Amino acid sequence: MMVRSGSIVLCGLLSFISVASSASAGAPDPNSPETVIRELVKANVEKDMPTMSRLMAHDADITSYSIGGRKYVGWQEFEREMREEFANVEKFEIPIRELTVWHKGDVAWFTMELDYTRYTKEGGELKRMMLPLRETGVLERRNGQWVMLSFHESFRSAQMNGPLAQSSASPAQQLRVSNTATSTMPDVSGDWDILEVEDDKRYKATLDKNGNGPYTQHQGRFVTTTFENRLWQGTWHQPGNDREGGFEVLLSEDGKEAKGVWWYTRMKVGNKEHKNIPPKEYGGTYHWKKIAP
Repeated sequence: MMVRSGSIVLCGLLSFISVASSASAGAPDPNSPETVIRELVKANVEKDMPTMSRLMAHDADITSYSIGGRKYVGWQEFEREMREEFANVEKFEIPIRELTVWHKGDVAWFTMELDYTRYTKEGGELKRMMLPLRETGVLERRNGQWVMLSFHESFRSAQMNGPLAQSSASPAQQLRVSNTATSTMPDVSGDWDILEVEDDKRYKATLDKNGNGPYTQHQGRFVTTTFENRLWQGTWHQPGNDREGGFEVLLSEDGKEAKGVWWYTRMKVGNKEHKNIPPKEYGGTYHWKKIAP
């Protein structure tokens, strides 16, 4: 899994933390698919790359997917991102809400829901960020040893799943940013219906071809700062309640929908102003639909 904002990198197999096995009572099989998942969990928590390497297949053509359109082909791409994640994160806490594992012969597969929580140090303090995720994956028994082959990750919210979660771009291509929208941005001008998923709050945005324009919520305005490989990023400002923040959505291939997240960077509550809020720490999820050109 890989989600990046500044130094933030979330790598897909970090999902395997605090696994609750579906194995029956009694001593667990030391080489069952469930046990291998638990060992991978421990390796993630302890930042133990040798164990992860031993329990994951290194086939050059194995492909895995994560949120934000991230795609990993082969072990080396995934290892590189994991090492960067380990360097950036102080500690992980990821309780598993649900896990089911099946296997037949030399193949096993699983489904899992979890709250991915990571802590980074900013200004001498630990900052917490949690994402609700869903995982699926496949393991294979090779020479008597179960190994992880591939995984697929998405947000648990139904509004954030579907074809928008996939992209053929490499992680490096997905993560390039610039100060202004790139020339590859499609024309997104027109009226958009904006849904804040958690609060079921709806309003309308009217954007120009560069993704800038007002919306009908506290005199708000969207400003697009980056667009590449359908990953659309920018800021929002609401003078009506004196708040501002950022957003990151993935545009559908037909340009008619976008799904992603929003967050605060500054807000005023009563007479107290809160500044420099870490990106993506407080916010929610978006579902955008184009309603008129």
